Amino acid sequence: MDLKNDLILRAAKGETTERTPVWLMRQAGRILPEYRAVRAKTKNFIEFVKNPELAAEVTIQPVDILGVDAAIIFSDILVIPEAMGLPYQMIEAKGPWFEKTIQTKADIEQLLVAQSGDLQYVMDALRLAKQGLHNRVPLIGFCGAPWTIFAYMIEGSGSKTFSKAKKFLYTHPELSHLLLEKITQSSINYLKGQIEAGADMLQIFDSWAGVLSPQQYSEFALKYISKICDAIDFRVPVTVFAKDAFFARKEMSTLKCNTIGLDWTMNIEESRALCSNKTLQGNADPCLLYADAATIKTETHKMLKAFGPSKYIANLGHGLYPDTEKDKVKLFVDIIKEYQHAGATKILT
Repeated sequence: MDLKNDLILRAAKGETTERTPVWLMRQAGRILPEYRAVRAKTKNFIEFVKNPELAAEVTIQPVDILGVDAAIIFSDILVIPEAMGLPYQMIEAKGPWFEKTIQTKADIEQLLVAQSGDLQYVMDALRLAKQGLHNRVPLIGFCGAPWTIFAYMIEGSGSKTFSKAKKFLYTHPELSHLLLEKITQSSINYLKGQIEAGADMLQIFDSWAGVLSPQQYSEFALKYISKICDAIDFRVPVTVFAKDAFFARKEMSTLKCNTIGLDWTMNIEESRALCSNKTLQGNADPCLLYADAATIKTETHKMLKAFGPSKYIANLGHGLYPDTEKDKVKLFVDIIKEYQHAGATKILT
């Protein structure tokens, strides 16, 4: 059955859309009281992620409450290392933590190449969310980029520098490639499973791209993102979001993906020139949503005008912050949906 609203899919493919589509990273999350109410039904975050019914419920919430043009499956990028044999915990107010980390060749050899069936709870959540959406909007699936997953598997937790992970790249480059290849093949299997389960679009999150040098990013990060994109081969539109990787935009334009996600530090006009063959996504500063309504409207209009009416998906330049007011988020979405570019005729509301 055809989607009632396919704006994001058409924008990703470079087609003309009646208005700018919008969705938000971390839209299914703590900014919504409705999310917190569902979250309270489980004892911890990982139990929540592994409950397909609850994950599907919070996936759909932002479509109903905020009016966004796509849902993104509620999950976590670290389900991949767990499926490979490296379990993690999510410590409240601190973030992810791995009791065991990867330190030796033997550690890497013991890891599995994950299959989609190893993440059946995600596939079940996707199918339930797809059913619950009733073809209103597309459903986005995702994974973490291999470098970002690698960084957590070596470091064992979040970090400002990821110095342990970077040390591993410098001191064990061959082992680094061995681990990155296993993560990549696991991610390919995972994303293909997501497509089969109903994902209409995919996003690859490289959250820690910015801690690498341009040379390291090319060798240890972009090379493996490229392998994932090649394996998906435009079965569904793919977005690559590499936070702080302003130095890699030209290189990213050669990827077999549809859309490049920008963070708020990336100049829009410059990014258009460097990635002229791609749809762009982004890139409002999440902190803009702490401002008053007039400022949010002014700055959002500036962003929309700079990106222009075509080959563009509106979003933030990173995920929503937990203490953002729901009404401000809804205002941001509404401003985008109501905006008309000069000379454009509004057809879809």
